[in-house]
Amino acid sequence: MRTSYAVMALLLCIVALPVLAQDKPADTMQILREKIQADKKLLVATNMDLTEKEAQAFWPIYASYQKDLGLLNGRMLVLLHDFARTYQAMTDEEARKLVGEYLAIERDRVRQKQSYLPKLRQALPEKKVARYLQIENKVEAVIRYELAGKVPLVK
Repeated sequence: MRTSYAVMALLLCIVALPVLAQDKPADTMQILREKIQADKKLLVATNMDLTEKEAQAFWPIYASYQKDLGLLNGRMLVLLHDFARTYQAMTDEEARKLVGEYLAIERDRVRQKQSYLPKLRQALPEKKVARYLQIENKVEAVIRYELAGKVPLVK
């Protein structure tokens, strides 16, 4: 139950980010990003129930994973900007490039999860590995849901 409340709070922050970004300077955007990252870390910490030993092993892996995830999310943001620029009068070639990049990002997202799995398994019992991946997937699902509602279909 506490996971769902924490996920909703985090997602409200994530959803608010684009709205707040419209008129805010870059330093304010950085503060917002840091707040969202801190909220997500709190969500994970609250729901993982880590022992001290597990925490020592887990948090560096988490930080590395989030850094790599940020690179993927940056690529997705560029893709969304390209889509927004062209969606009303998109050519077939532009559509092909966007679809190709989208699938490449998704492939890399799966590869990232696969590459971190052995590290997580060294740091945590299997059930906590599963719990962490569930948390990541829930956050990702809500973000995707929000994006789906905001991104129009290609014309």
